[in-house]
Amino acid sequence: MKFATFVHDGKRQAGVVADDHVHPFQHPAVLLDLIVEGEESLHRAGERALTGSLPVPLADVGLLPPLQPPTVRDYMTFESHVAGVARGYGDTVPEEWYAAPAFYFTNPYATIGAHEDVPVPPGCLRFDFELEVAAVIGKAGRDLTPEQAREHIIGYTILNDWSARDLQGREMRVKLGPAKGKDTATTLGPWLVTTDELEPHRTAEGFLDLALTVQVNGETIGRDRLANMAWTFEEMAAYASRGTWIRPGDVLGSGTCGNGGCLAELWGRNGALEPSPLIPGDTVTMTVEGIGTLSNTVVEGVAPVPLPPARRRQ
Repeated sequence: MKFATFVHDGKRQAGVVADDHVHPFQHPAVLLDLIVEGEESLHRAGERALTGSLPVPLADVGLLPPLQPPTVRDYMTFESHVAGVARGYGDTVPEEWYAAPAFYFTNPYATIGAHEDVPVPPGCLRFDFELEVAAVIGKAGRDLTPEQAREHIIGYTILNDWSARDLQGREMRVKLGPAKGKDTATTLGPWLVTTDELEPHRTAEGFLDLALTVQVNGETIGRDRLANMAWTFEEMAAYASRGTWIRPGDVLGSGTCGNGGCLAELWGRNGALEPSPLIPGDTVTMTVEGIGTLSNTVVEGVAPVPLPPARRRQ
């Protein structure tokens, strides 16, 4: 099933997507609450909506992020992406990258919907997109094996990790971040696709083999396949649960795909800012086989609030 959260006639609702329509839940419910109740409760609510509620055309609703995640962990699991970005700094993939699926925590309050406008972050001159797929955790667990972790993933969605590359570069020079470089917007959507729908795409090694495409203003910038990840989502979830809890609604981003999954990779490979950084008016469209499409337009942001430099101590 595909579960969406949306606004229709000024009312926030959730429901099941089928045949270009969304069937609202019969009883108002927040998708995350149903996920917390368990996979069976979620599917039962979906089945009741499909048979008992009046469908609404998707063209008539405003899609929101399918859920408000309590946490968002963003990984870096595509070797070609890491290599391309590193090349821009005269570097190569560090050996440490191969040891474990590294991730950082990004802002769960910055999520936006599949077609919402995204503002340029304050002070940013090198704005970028990142094409990713994210797994959503369905039940709590800790110190999981990858085999156990499969039962803890309830579904998948597309993630666009919008990135202020100039801000990111500055803050990471002090060995922290990315923080403000990733703080303004993260697109999730267009909906949550349950794991059973994507099982036909699973390879013998456990990867989901889905086609990934990103366009800017209608021009294809990047293509890759999700099966090119270096770790499976189950392995990523197991690593996330090491020594701590993962809980329902937690989002695990795959990290940016290779072959043009973001501009920074192409800048690294080309040795120049080609293609150009995103500017207001640019529309970024991402399509993932078996999941759907996101299309967000960049708009003017706000000027940064001035702050003084550090007070140096003698």
